[in-house]
Amino acid sequence: MIIQLDKKITGAQLKRLKEKLRDIKYSTTHVSTQYADYIIGVGKNEFDIRAIGALPGIRDIHRVSDAYKLVSKKWRVEDTAIKLDNGVELGAGRLALMAGPCSIESEEQITKTIEHLAANGVRIMRGGVYKPRSSPYSFRGLGIEGLQLWHEKASAAGIKIITEVMMVEQIEAMADYVDIFQVGARNSQNFNLLDALGEVDKPVLLKRGISGTIDELLQAAEYIFSNGNERIMLCERGIRTYETAYRNTMDINAIAMLKEKTHLPVIADPSHGIGLRRYVSPVALASVMAGADGVILEVHEQPEKAFSDGQQTLSFPEAERLYKRLRQAFELREMF
Repeated sequence: MIIQLDKKITGAQLKRLKEKLRDIKYSTTHVSTQYADYIIGVGKNEFDIRAIGALPGIRDIHRVSDAYKLVSKKWRVEDTAIKLDNGVELGAGRLALMAGPCSIESEEQITKTIEHLAANGVRIMRGGVYKPRSSPYSFRGLGIEGLQLWHEKASAAGIKIITEVMMVEQIEAMADYVDIFQVGARNSQNFNLLDALGEVDKPVLLKRGISGTIDELLQAAEYIFSNGNERIMLCERGIRTYETAYRNTMDINAIAMLKEKTHLPVIADPSHGIGLRRYVSPVALASVMAGADGVILEVHEQPEKAFSDGQQTLSFPEAERLYKRLRQAFELREMF
């Protein structure tokens, strides 16, 4: 169960509530987020929910049978919306577009990408400064110096930054320069990292693991929420299957399923999901029609010269056409 506490609950009232839950053999966990305080009760015994809900100091109470309780849709009437201070809102009936290169490579590349995004009304720029690469000899990013340069340029243009954090130790150094922390597929079950991001008041985009299930993704999000951060987005980026014709199997089904299971915004990453440039646009459009709240794309002025993932990266003209089509698809979806 999830019990939302009244902001004016007293210590004595909280103690009495926990005693009542122990009496029915429910374990309790106290969760404090940037928005509210909750008691999570876990147990199997049947009880009269009204007897608990009538106790003083309780704002609301819900039965939630899912193992992932706080991110479950069973207790939130409205979907979560995440607001950024440049007026961008993610989730809750809006389509968010995020785009940029796989890797931040140079000042010139940053400038040209920002100009491209600004001209097309895209106000969140993706890019990597710490890159988890399969080969240790591949380009692995410009690090904190690259992030600081990127932040300076993006802030001046009113563009927000989403970039991947790979270790707990990087969070503090990155925090002043990042608007959305991204957790990549390889770290989707790095529970120490998820715990630490739960203590940061910054939005987190959590990608599905390379071979992760939907439930594992939701449980990973629960780690972040239960440590205090409600500003979470889930990202379907394809999973590894036996198919070898493309990079990953983009699970469009998962987008529709997640929209039913959770109140969190769901973002599609068709660039990684298919891994082949010529298929990114149709997969992106299918993701929007399946219910995605946003799309994150890899774009580069000259994809063939990109330091990484050029084979799945759209050119600026290709991306510009896709932005327009995505917005049209979203408008069409909202008519039904």
